[in-house]
Amino acid sequence: MAKNEQNEKKVTDQETTPVEEETTEVPQSEEAPEAPQPEVNPWEEKYNAEHDARLRIAAEFDNFRKRTVKEKEASYGNGKADAVAKMLPVYDNLERALNQQTQDAAYKKGVEMTMNELVKIFTALGVEIFGAPGDTFDPTLHNAVMHIDSEEHEENTIAQVFQKGFKVGDKVVRFAMVQVAN
Repeated sequence: MAKNEQNEKKVTDQETTPVEEETTEVPQSEEAPEAPQPEVNPWEEKYNAEHDARLRIAAEFDNFRKRTVKEKEASYGNGKADAVAKMLPVYDNLERALNQQTQDAAYKKGVEMTMNELVKIFTALGVEIFGAPGDTFDPTLHNAVMHIDSEEHEENTIAQVFQKGFKVGDKVVRFAMVQVAN
């Protein structure tokens, strides 16, 4: 019995000794507070939508205005180029008339004066005349209709000009028709 008494004493000692349990309590301040949801005002939503729509309309109008200004400037340049293109046959005929031999000095003087006036008009309109023998061949400006093997001309040099080229600003109205030395 002595063993039983000792066992009972142990059991009672264990019952009377408090057991420390590990409990973790979450403090109230560390919990994630619920974010207050902002109240959505339907009038504010409608105002923002209308404001955004008006900004878009204003931007579209500004783009339209800029595009029409560009088109207006381009149409003026295109109209000028078309007018110059229609006068080119007159220039070509005057140039042929100047190259012909004639006995009438007054006739020759009249053709020269007419040609000079036409060139002045072209210059006033901003027309550039290009394509002269000795210039370097540029495929963006010249149309090579013939090639010639020549020792007196350098390679890719214009040897002969059949028809002058004309350009208004950056727009080529007519390419120069040339013979290029190889």
